[in-house]
Amino acid sequence: MYSTARVSTGIEGLDHILGGGLPAARFHLVQGEPGAGKTTLGLQFLLEGMRRGESVLYVTLSETGEELRSVARSHGWDVSALPVFELAAGVEYLNLSEQNSLFEPSEVELAEVTRALLAEIARVKPVRVVFDSLSELRLLAQSALRYRRQLLALKQHFAERGATVLMADDRTSEVSDVQLQSLAHGVIALEQLAPVYGPERRRLRVAKMRGVEFRGGYHDFRIVRGGLRIFERLVASEHHEPFAPGSVPSGVTDLDAILGGGLDRGTSALLIGPAGTGKSALAMQYAVAAALRGDAASLYAFDEGLETLRARSEGLGMPATKLMEAGKLRVQQIDPAEMAPGELVDHIRRDVTSRGSRVIVIDSLNGYLAAMPQEQFLIVQLHELLSFLRQRGVLTILTVAQAGLIGQVVGPVDVSYLADTVVLLRFFELRGEVRKAVSVLKRRMGKHASDIRELTMGPKGVGLGPRLSNLEGVLSGIPRLVSGRE
Repeated sequence: MYSTARVSTGIEGLDHILGGGLPAARFHLVQGEPGAGKTTLGLQFLLEGMRRGESVLYVTLSETGEELRSVARSHGWDVSALPVFELAAGVEYLNLSEQNSLFEPSEVELAEVTRALLAEIARVKPVRVVFDSLSELRLLAQSALRYRRQLLALKQHFAERGATVLMADDRTSEVSDVQLQSLAHGVIALEQLAPVYGPERRRLRVAKMRGVEFRGGYHDFRIVRGGLRIFERLVASEHHEPFAPGSVPSGVTDLDAILGGGLDRGTSALLIGPAGTGKSALAMQYAVAAALRGDAASLYAFDEGLETLRARSEGLGMPATKLMEAGKLRVQQIDPAEMAPGELVDHIRRDVTSRGSRVIVIDSLNGYLAAMPQEQFLIVQLHELLSFLRQRGVLTILTVAQAGLIGQVVGPVDVSYLADTVVLLRFFELRGEVRKAVSVLKRRMGKHASDIRELTMGPKGVGLGPRLSNLEGVLSGIPRLVSGRE
């Protein structure tokens, strides 16, 4: 890839995706349906230029200046000094067309628009230009050949003046304009998706950028007050950091014993079982123990309210509220209908890189799955996330709720092969009581006990009973005694 001068877009995430910004003095295309965020992106691009003392120009071919200023005010931006060329206000081509009887109206209109636009460019001498949008030029040109020639002329005109141009296309043409993409040096596609339930979701993809090693694929983003917030797709191999290996104790001696000393840094653990078996309590036990030792811990709760989580933890003798107030334990309630998967991954990445979290809990993967459009995407994204956390020496604890209580239970998705440690929790019936059992099925980093132990929870905390050596069929839910002793 050749080296060329870059121009910052004013959007941190987009600049990083592009490897440093847009190639300078080039003709770039931003495509997206109405509402995808093209105007907001264009305004940020020009405001960044103004911040750097550059001359800029916004050419609005379909919106009025007042509509543009209204968009800017919604983001808290001052655009009073932004030069804006309004097609409707700057060109009276409709009157000219009505008076003309020798030429086609479109020929006069396009010539008049071009003449007025070039005059404004000569006056402002912009280094950055945004055209919003190209649909008006397409209509004025009438034919594909004339439209292409007009864009080529504009491209050459700006290239001679060293201007970086963003052309917004709202894709209102009946067919995809591939010729338009071939003219542009770079193409950025914005998409707005409408799920069956929940608000719209937006994502971005760099379809083309000549001479630039950009980050391909889709990147989720939001339009918030202040502009576009882009959640860059995570690539785990770029975030490796050396860390000292070691065990992460839970604070419960018996639990650490059946795990061969505890869970290990840089690994992932899966707690799987029906709802109510104690998965969240065990996960919180590790997070609280880490916070008490001075390590930052973060918990992402999909299924449980914050107040419920506090009350349950305090009822088990865990000082969760105190640790949260001290900033050692961070609990964030996630609504999967409101948050895109890429946004969740970005939150976790920032927790690790900026806040220094050493224990991450996702409770549960059922809610995480609800945020994904298809199951296979969950597996791929989760694999990348776990690889990132593994390379940063973070202990990751995942919980999965299985359907069913006693007998055969089924999970919504099988991710056991991704986890380094798998802990199974089950209900079982014994002498008219429903009890809970815990066992370790897998541990990649070393030996673990094969015991099936009773799990107890009360005001004194989480505890494990003796080995259920005189029972068979505990994992099926209905055990039977194998000796005369109880």
